[in-house]
Amino acid sequence: MAKANDNYLKLPGSYLFSMIGKKVREYGEAHPDADIIRLGIGDVTQPLAPAIIDALHKAVDEMGNAATFKGYAPDLGYDFLRNVIAEQDYKARGCDISADEIFVADGAKSDCANIQEIFSVDNKIAVCDPVYPVYVDSNVMAGRAGDYDAATERFTKVIYMPCTEANGFMPEFPKEDPDLIYLCFPNNPTGSAITKSKLQEWVDYANRIGAIILYDAAYEAYISEDDIPHSIFECEGARTCAIEFRSFSKNAGFTGVRLGFTVIPKDLKAGDTALHPLWARRHGTKYNGAPYIIQRAGEAVYSPEGKAQLKEQVAYYMKNARVIYDGLKGAGYDVSGGVNAPYIWLKAPNNMTSWEFFDLLLDKANVVGTPGSGFGPSGEHFFRLTAFGTYENTVRAVDRIKKL
Repeated sequence: MAKANDNYLKLPGSYLFSMIGKKVREYGEAHPDADIIRLGIGDVTQPLAPAIIDALHKAVDEMGNAATFKGYAPDLGYDFLRNVIAEQDYKARGCDISADEIFVADGAKSDCANIQEIFSVDNKIAVCDPVYPVYVDSNVMAGRAGDYDAATERFTKVIYMPCTEANGFMPEFPKEDPDLIYLCFPNNPTGSAITKSKLQEWVDYANRIGAIILYDAAYEAYISEDDIPHSIFECEGARTCAIEFRSFSKNAGFTGVRLGFTVIPKDLKAGDTALHPLWARRHGTKYNGAPYIIQRAGEAVYSPEGKAQLKEQVAYYMKNARVIYDGLKGAGYDVSGGVNAPYIWLKAPNNMTSWEFFDLLLDKANVVGTPGSGFGPSGEHFFRLTAFGTYENTVRAVDRIKKL
C-alpha cells in the first residue's frame, strides 16, 4: 500500500500567501463593489523593461529559425548568462566567483527550498524569526524540523533567532550551534539590512563552528547605503561557508517570467564532501534548464540599456516605499524598513494581533497587507506592506490607512 510523506501533515494550515489569497477572494465575493488595493504579496506591477522585451522578441525569432533554434538548455545555464553574472555581479564587486560556480534556475524560491536536498536530514537548521516561510516549510517536508508545537508556534528541531524591536530586527548568534543558517538580507519581511562588518561576523562564526550559511540576496538591487554588502562573497572567508541565492524577480520584474541563480563555490564543503558537485548532480537530474528565451532576457538585464531602465524601476518602487514609510510614520505608526528593501515593517496599533490588523485593513480600508505572525511567532503584532504596487495605488492606500 502506498504511503504519504507524513512530514507534510506537520505543516500548520496553508502556505501563508495562499491563506491571504483565500481571505481576499472571499471578501471580494461578499463585497463586489470593494476597490481592493493589494500591498501584500511581493509581486511587481511595472512592465518588463524595453531592453528585456527586445531580447525576448529576438530570442523568439531565433527559435523560429532552424539555424538558430535551441532545444534543451545546458542544465547549469548558458555560458553567455553565467559569464555576465560572474563579471558584473561578483568580479565587479571584488568577489572571487567564477562562471562555473553559478547555477541558473527558474527563481530563488525553488532553489531556497531545494537546496536542503543535498544535506543530511540530521542537520540542525537556524532561521531568523520572523522569516520567509519557504525556508522552514521545505525543511519540514524533508523531515528535518521535528514536530510543530502549537503552544510556541515553533518546530521542535529548528533553532529560531528572534528578530525583534529590541535587537533592531537583526539576528544574534544562537546559543545552540546550528549546521545550516538561513540568512536573508536585505530582509524579507522586516526590510532590515546588514552591514558588511556584521555579515563578516556571521561568516567568521560559520567557519569557526563548521556551519554553512544559506544566503538569500533576492533584494540586493534595492540597497541604497554604502556599507551594506550586495553579496555575502564580499566577506573574507565566505567561499568556505556560504551558498548564495539570487533572483531576477525583484530587480527586473521577472515574477511571471521566472529566472534566478545559485552560487556554490568549489571550495565549499560539508565535512569532507564538496557541495558544488552534489548540487550539479541534483540540478542535472531534476532540472532541464531555464528556457533559452528567458536566459537571453536575463542577459539583457546586464546590458547598458537594461541597467539604466531597471535602475529607474527600482527607484519607482523605492519612491513607493518612501511614501508608505513617511505617511505611516507621520500618522503615528512605528515603522521600519523601506531604505534598503521594498518592504515596510510596521507595528499593529492598540496591541492588535497581526491577523486582527489584516482584517481591519481589508474591511475598513480595502487594503491588503501581510500579517507578521505568518512569518513566525516573533512577527506577531507586526505587519508587512510592499512597495511593489503602482504609485497611484500606494498613495491611495496610505491615505486610507491614515484615516482609520
